[in-house]
Amino acid sequence: MVKPSILALMLVAFAASGPLLAGPLDDAKAALERSDDAVAFDLLKPLGDAGDADAQFALGTLFDLGRFVRKNPTEASRWYRLAATQGHAIAQHNLAHMLEESEGGSPSPYDRAAAATWYGRAAAQGYRPAQGNLGILHASGSGVRRDDVEAYKWLKLAGSTENLEHVARRMTAEQIAEGDRRAAEWQARPER
Repeated sequence: MVKPSILALMLVAFAASGPLLAGPLDDAKAALERSDDAVAFDLLKPLGDAGDADAQFALGTLFDLGRFVRKNPTEASRWYRLAATQGHAIAQHNLAHMLEESEGGSPSPYDRAAAATWYGRAAAQGYRPAQGNLGILHASGSGVRRDDVEAYKWLKLAGSTENLEHVARRMTAEQIAEGDRRAAEWQARPER
């Protein structure tokens, strides 16, 4: 599955927040940009505890990468889940990835289904890596019912040419037309 650089995504997520950033969150962003993870953590922790989704995502990323804190998939997953339930698309994607990869073993069918749900929420918001991963799940039937038309739609939206071509090879012309129609009619639905 596609998992872009988490730190890069964290910084992009902060930047996308633009003028909404204020005070400690701005300071945490600056600390992360200069690799002062201890300061960033000290600023982010109370914000995350208070329910700030961007801070929760950033804390999940620090635990996921093992920056300043010991790498801890359980804590990373917890923080990602807190942000994800508030509609943070990148946290939804990262949580799905952790469920799908099932750190320390093979994912259960429940983990795969949960991963598909979280990828679906992030994909519905227009987050392209999640769209690509959801398309791959639909193409393989992992965590969801195999559906080449849905796979085609999500892979087309994600711009995942190689995977799209692979799925299209096993589809009829009518199925491809339906996938194209679904992709053309698709609209992002931001959660926050």
